[in-house]
Amino acid sequence: MTKKRDSGGGSGHARYEYRVWGEHRKARKALSRLASEETRETIDDCYLIVDDPGWNAKVRDSTLKVKQLVAEHRGFEAWTSDRHRSSDTAPSPFDDLFDELRLDRPQRGKKYDLAKEIASLDSDTGVRPVFVTKRRRRYRIGDLRAEVTDVEILESGEVLPTLSIEGDDLDELVALRKQLGLRDEPNVAVHQAIDPGVPVD
Repeated sequence: MTKKRDSGGGSGHARYEYRVWGEHRKARKALSRLASEETRETIDDCYLIVDDPGWNAKVRDSTLKVKQLVAEHRGFEAWTSDRHRSSDTAPSPFDDLFDELRLDRPQRGKKYDLAKEIASLDSDTGVRPVFVTKRRRRYRIGDLRAEVTDVEILESGEVLPTLSIEGDDLDELVALRKQLGLRDEPNVAVHQAIDPGVPVD
């Protein structure tokens, strides 16, 4: 892609996130025990990976969701998050990608096929599309949120287990991370872990 990354932050509210990969069975059990609320869901996403890891973009249910990394503190990453239904609101380089994938297609008429549109992308877009299915448990712990997810990469069939915590209060998050025994684990976002060019331990 030829456009440069926007210099300004996203308009969405930034939340701190911390994500680890692997089974982490003790941490999973602790989350389940601490949670006041638990829900389960299965989600299909297509990640649109670009060379700048500060952008995390995916298509879900005909909507482009773009997250931008704006800060890092105490091992946590702060990401803004915005949903786009028009290329006019999407940041560069995802505005062009929005148009190329025809995400603003009419809701009536011929059924939209995201996989077909992905396959027709020009090779010079610099985008690495990755289709995944997520089987996820979501938890609420006070004002914090957490999830335990199995991410299946559809092209390879590989399943990557992951656990994350997120929220606004950094002190509470640091305390929860310690309680879960994850303090020394690296924080790796989904789009980096599933990038075909980046191996996951």
